[in-house]
Amino acid sequence: MAQDTSTIEVTEPAAEDTSTTRARLSFTALRRPRQAWRRWRDAHPRAVRVASVAVTVLAFALVLAALLMPNKSEQFKAAMFTRIPVEGLLGAAVLIALPRRARPWIAAAAGLGLGVLTVLNLMDVGFNEYLGRSFNVILDWQLLDDAQSYLGDTLGGTTALLATVGVILLVAALLAAMVWAAVRVGGLLGRHPARSTRALLLLSAVWMTCSTLDVQFSGIPVASEHAVAMVRYREQAVRNTIRDERAFAKEAKADAFGATPPAQLVPDLRGKDMIFTFIESYGRSAVEDPVMAPGVDRTLDASTQALAKAGFHAKSGWLTSATYGGNSWLGHSTFLSGLWIDNQNRYRTVTSGDHLPLTKVFQKTGAWDTVGVMPGVQKGWPEQKYYGLDKLYDAFDLGYRGPKFSWSTMPDQYALEAFQRLEHGRDRDKPLMSEIILTSSHQPWAPIPKLVGWDELGDGRIFGPIQKAGNDPRDIVTDSQRSKEEYGKTIQYSVTSLTQWLTRYGTDDTVLVFLGDHQPIARVSGNHASRDVPVAIVAKDPKVLEKIAGWKWSDGLRPAHDAPVWKMDAFRDRFLTAYGSVPHPSGS
Repeated sequence: MAQDTSTIEVTEPAAEDTSTTRARLSFTALRRPRQAWRRWRDAHPRAVRVASVAVTVLAFALVLAALLMPNKSEQFKAAMFTRIPVEGLLGAAVLIALPRRARPWIAAAAGLGLGVLTVLNLMDVGFNEYLGRSFNVILDWQLLDDAQSYLGDTLGGTTALLATVGVILLVAALLAAMVWAAVRVGGLLGRHPARSTRALLLLSAVWMTCSTLDVQFSGIPVASEHAVAMVRYREQAVRNTIRDERAFAKEAKADAFGATPPAQLVPDLRGKDMIFTFIESYGRSAVEDPVMAPGVDRTLDASTQALAKAGFHAKSGWLTSATYGGNSWLGHSTFLSGLWIDNQNRYRTVTSGDHLPLTKVFQKTGAWDTVGVMPGVQKGWPEQKYYGLDKLYDAFDLGYRGPKFSWSTMPDQYALEAFQRLEHGRDRDKPLMSEIILTSSHQPWAPIPKLVGWDELGDGRIFGPIQKAGNDPRDIVTDSQRSKEEYGKTIQYSVTSLTQWLTRYGTDDTVLVFLGDHQPIARVSGNHASRDVPVAIVAKDPKVLEKIAGWKWSDGLRPAHDAPVWKMDAFRDRFLTAYGSVPHPSGS
């Protein structure tokens, strides 16, 4: 019997939702690489095993390197990484004992901690190279912005931006790599607890034996507690920073001359034009290092003779700076305040208080006009009030229209001539006290300005061809020998500019005090250089130098190797006392 099909409907499958279709396609796309990987893995088991072992070895190597990494460049030796870290043994014991689910989380946290420790150690390497000290996790973050600005001035804005982005990516990659490495190591230890425990016991026995017998390799103990020591060091540094801030606030309130009446401040210098000048990075190495010293010493001796011919005489000695390699403002404030200012907290404390700096002494007397010439200042500088400067000339106030010389906004010769034009050469009712910061010897010491005729300086455009013909900073910063050579040339340039200015414009009443603010970076001065800088007092009036005869300083601009060495914060009180100031303590 035939079937009636008139009522039969053919039903087509319902159309899939577009989002569902996309999800299936995406899932299929994701499955394909996985399936391909499984097929390749099944086809090449030996290669997979080799790759797995290599990756695991890499993970162990990263963890070991993080536990043993030093924080100074000169300590990067093979022997440093052949030690057995006790922190690794303790960490392995914890990971073996942990439940399977908790192990990767604890391992990841430990890896993140190792990553942070590694980043801080690398920061220490850079800070020790450039500033001669470790990175302070409380105070030094703001210096990173200064470092970027320095890179921009030295290598260009694009290079500085790329370097900044590169550093950020490197830090992120390092943290991620350490987390991955710790999780990988933890996974391996957990999969083979029996074998891992036996290996751990063996290594622990070796560590205890080496520790007991003080076994060393290339003079370095095999049994290491380096990571624990670094954590303790940083924890102690934080405690010291907090404790120092409180103690220094009390110290800064006491001032031997804080209550001295104006009439009893520097009476023996009345009528003198006082000039306090800092030469950037002018350190003891410039005078004594075998690479730089021959040229610098010739310049100092020739300048001494030129000054004598013009009627000037000099005495010189050594001061130990509170800073090294950079942070020049710490050296300036130490010298002028008579307080040891070796970190940013101390600097903020003293410049926001009323401890009397040497420059403000002259303003307080009412007998001097006071002025600052600071071509390195390129933004607001509220410290002007603390230093007692009636007027400040920064990088934009000196009329310079020539090119920058890397970080230095203008050549020292131009800055000095502008000072003469704007202030020193003017007729005035009072003598002048000036603070001048010379910047041409600031790193990277390329390109270097050259002396031109003083009458040819104009607005500074004459330096255009000189700047273009100079060295590329990129060729200097990576070469220690060339850095030393070019650094020495900049010191010769700065000293010659200053002494030529003095012989040209100085008078019978001019008194010049000039010094370096700190030593140059370790690439130039060496890893174990002193913190000493030269200081000199120059005058025509013989009575000025007679007042400091008891200091036993050397004759001339070049201090003898065995000339007296004072801490830089001792200068203010000795200077004030030598020139007749009467102590009247305040705040004690």
